[in-house]
Order: sequence, then C-alpha cells, then structure tokens
Amino acid sequence: MSADRLLVTGGAGFIGSALVRRAVRAGSHVLNLDKLTYAGSLSTVEEVADEPNYAFVRGDIADRDLVRAVFERFRPSAVVHLAAESHVDRSIDGPAPFIETNVVGTFVMLNEALLYLRGLDDDARERFRFLHVSTDEVFGSLGTSGTFDETSPHRPNSPYSASKAAADHLVRAWFHTYGLPVVTTNCTNNYGPYQFPEKLIPLTILRALDERPLPVYGRGENVRDWLYVEDHVDALLLALRVGQPGETYALGGGEERHNLEVVREICRVLDVLAPSTSIPDRTTLIEFVPDRPGHDYRYAMSIARAERELGWSPKESFESGLTHTVRWYLANRGWCDRVQQESRYTGDRLGVVVRS
Repeated sequence: MSADRLLVTGGAGFIGSALVRRAVRAGSHVLNLDKLTYAGSLSTVEEVADEPNYAFVRGDIADRDLVRAVFERFRPSAVVHLAAESHVDRSIDGPAPFIETNVVGTFVMLNEALLYLRGLDDDARERFRFLHVSTDEVFGSLGTSGTFDETSPHRPNSPYSASKAAADHLVRAWFHTYGLPVVTTNCTNNYGPYQFPEKLIPLTILRALDERPLPVYGRGENVRDWLYVEDHVDALLLALRVGQPGETYALGGGEERHNLEVVREICRVLDVLAPSTSIPDRTTLIEFVPDRPGHDYRYAMSIARAERELGWSPKESFESGLTHTVRWYLANRGWCDRVQQESRYTGDRLGVVVRS
C-alpha cells in the first residue's frame, strides 16, 4: 500500500510529531491536524514545517465540518489517528475532555473517513487505511507474571484508559459493520525527545536538574514496559504499510522496569552527564508520595505477532534510549521552559482526588 498522503491527527504532540518528522523526511505528503492543547506545540515539527510536502491545520477532531473539509481538500491515502488526551492524572481531575476527544473525536474521524472512502474509486479505496494508535492501558492491570497480547480483554481502570477502550471498540465496530479498513496498535509507555514534561521520565529529568524533590507514587513498585518513541514510529509505519485491515498489533519495548528503578536510572545518567555541584547523588531527591487512585500494578506486552507479521522489533534498549532522551532534554531546556510557560504547567502533581 502506498501511504504517500498522510492525514495525521495529533501531529504536534509527542508521538505524532515524531511520526510527522519521519514521514515528511521520507517524502510523504503530510497534513498535520492538531488542536494545539497544552501538550501540543508546533515547535515539535519546526524542522520540517517549511517543507513543501508538509501542511498544518489547527482544529478539533470532534468538529465534524472541519474534519470533513480536511478530507475533501487533502484527499489522504491514509489516516494516522494519534490525537488524544493521554495523561492519566489529568483524566482523574477532569475526565470530560478525554471523553470529548478520545471517544467523540474518534467517532467523528471514523464517520468522516467512511464518508470519504465511499467517494473514492476502486483503486484508491483498496489502498486506503485508517491507523488507530492506542495504548496497553485499555487492558487493565497484570499481576507479577504474564503479558497482554491482541486477544486480551479490555478492562480499563482510569477515565483515560476507559476513553481509549471506547475508541478501540468504535474502531473495531466500524470495520466489522461498515468495512472501513482500520488497523489498530496498542503500545506500552513511550519516552524520548519532545515529550511534554508532565510524564514520568521528562518530569523526573527536569526536576532532578533543578534539584527538586522527585515524587514516586506509593513505593515505586508499579511496573511499566518502556518503548523508545522512534522504535514506535517504525512500528506504526510498518502497520500502516503491511498491517491487515481489521487486525490489532501489540507493541512493546520488552523493557519492564519498576517506577522506582526508572527514577533511579535517570538520576544515574544525569549524575554522569550533568554532575551536580551541590549534591553527590540525585537519588537523595526521591520522595515517596501517596499512590495514584486506581493505579494499575503492571503492564507488559507480547510483541510476537508484530515480529511475525510486521517484521518489527525495537532497536533501542532502555539504557540506550534513556541516554538519548536525557541528552536531548539537557540540550533543549529552552524548549521545555517554553512549552511549560505556554501551558502554565508548573510540574505540580495532578490526579490527587480522594476516593469516596
């Protein structure tokens, strides 16, 4: 399938911008549709913004008229649907935007894609794909062993994961009911350059550089599988090109770490790359705080199907990917300061609602 005209939703966000930069450099014509919420910034795509095969439209994916106009004007050969509210803690404090964007927005994208598909000629209809990018969090929580895969049932435990699970079900229904050629991916935690500083790794890097306390939920025993964002982009482009319509692909880094291990490793890398003049060891900044409500214990993915059918496996180890990431944040403090000022984000904790 030739995906030479990509409509990317959420292309000014963390994962979306990584895909946009890669696709534009590879010669695809890319239209980036992004609402530019607090976590979206055009600075993430500055390096390709002047390329003739790149265009940007600011807009809400829940705006049916806007989305329809984008389809009619740009005439994509594929959609990569990444636009989403994605921070669990924010979903605890205010779930409404998660329902509006992740559920209603996905519904609008599916409906307008189907309308557009029905107007294509046979050849273009055969080539068209709708890639829905989702998360492992829809599957709920694992115990100390086992992995999620494409057959795992959806058992979300947070407003965020519930909204993404709803989107997954809509995507599946639009394939089985209407024949929209969708491909879904569910991935583990991403990290890398340009991630908004509310997420664990960039938040820890920046707080450690400022020698501020490093909050760790509970005892830091929750486990996540970490996937470097450029490896994720590799998988998405393969899923777009060779993934089978109606199928789902589980993506992960094979790099499980307790949250406390992640924070300690960040401290270790920083102490090597940017030694402090006032403290010998940044792990002394670690501070345990009350756990997140509904905090899933462990996520892990089996990527056997993606290896077999997509020919994909991650290239970066957690250690190498984290070193790349820390080096990027050290070199781009100005970007971090700017996006935090623009969004009025101070690094304070979110999602501290008390359960009744």
